[in-house]
Amino acid sequence: MTATIFAHSSGSPPAAIAVIRISGPQAREALRALAGRVPPPRHASLVSLHDAGGQVIDRSMALWLPGPGTATGEDVAELHCHGGRAVIAAVEAALAALPGLRKAEPGEFTRCAFTNGRIDLAEAEGLADLLTAETELQRRSAMAMAEGALSRRVEVWRETLLSASARLEAVLDFSDEGDVTELPADLMTGIEALGHEIELWLDRPRAEALREGFRVVIAGPPNAGKSTLFNIMVESEAAIATPIPGTTRDVLTRPVSLDGVPFLFADTAGLHDNAGDEVEAIGIERALDALDRADLVLWLGPEGAGPHGCWEITSQCDKADAPRKRHPRHRISAVSGEGLFDLRADLVNTARESLPQPGEAALNERQHALLERVLRAIGEASEDLDPLIAAECLRQARVAFDALLGRCETEDMLDALFGRFCIGK
Repeated sequence: MTATIFAHSSGSPPAAIAVIRISGPQAREALRALAGRVPPPRHASLVSLHDAGGQVIDRSMALWLPGPGTATGEDVAELHCHGGRAVIAAVEAALAALPGLRKAEPGEFTRCAFTNGRIDLAEAEGLADLLTAETELQRRSAMAMAEGALSRRVEVWRETLLSASARLEAVLDFSDEGDVTELPADLMTGIEALGHEIELWLDRPRAEALREGFRVVIAGPPNAGKSTLFNIMVESEAAIATPIPGTTRDVLTRPVSLDGVPFLFADTAGLHDNAGDEVEAIGIERALDALDRADLVLWLGPEGAGPHGCWEITSQCDKADAPRKRHPRHRISAVSGEGLFDLRADLVNTARESLPQPGEAALNERQHALLERVLRAIGEASEDLDPLIAAECLRQARVAFDALLGRCETEDMLDALFGRFCIGK
């Protein structure tokens, strides 16, 4: 029999209210055991909770939610208790003492929802991102995915492929005895149009960029003001800024939200040819690696010496003897504040253009790879004149769609996904 699971599903105690969720075939009896009765379905009722010895644990609001129309697709009960640690511990101990009940593992409620068909895998991935969202841009993109923006589109694409496959099978089944060498022109036109639509999704900015933040690396020679600018951007004294060359020895990163846009700023070791010791040499090597992985480099060194596509920044512009650039994108001073507002606004606008648009579903690495597989299969079907081979290509594309929605996935992959969730979700 399926286990009945329970867990504290609200914020960390102490809190005003703690929600304890119970899901599974024994949820009704568990509620009856603690509350003495089962309230009317979907009506909040005030109850007294008792342990096995009859001792009152707490006065609580109770909800009885019979399945399958619940978040998990199973019978669900919720106890809205006072949010003290002792209360939560006592309620959980009373539940654990009941036969057939156990504490839920991380993500197990959501996994039940997936197993019972309440959500698909793409929606579950969106929900995982929603739980970790820290900016409005991240929240809106994750919400679009969790509410099925990609899933609905994939279902439409899959129906298009099913229709095309049915027509192709009809051509094979009802053709004359001679070999079939050509596919219907309108059939292939529809498949190619589907491929173009998938290409547009593949061209969108990826979910990883949104999750990790727009990566900005501050680079240049020693004593160029990199650490000072870094501290200003992340609004903390995260980096040690001194006039001593070589103070920064490693790549220092900090995530920060600017106007609701996620950034990951990186301060790097000063770049020059003659490292003073092995540690500094390693720092320079890591700085160069950070430049390769950056979405944008703010170059504080000599004009023209930075990597391709960098922004030329004149730093320390308040100093009369500071190096000048002929065509800097920004002139800034940490002392007077000159140019910092404009630099910040420019960064925000640039990042917004590079990240998914507000409310737009963004593909993660797994989803992107599967859609690429679909696109390859569609392309091969369009190019091959043999209907049998074309039919097999369309079947492979449907398999990739099924994998995207979680209809044919391995347990290891599911374990990795739902392990991202907290206990109680």
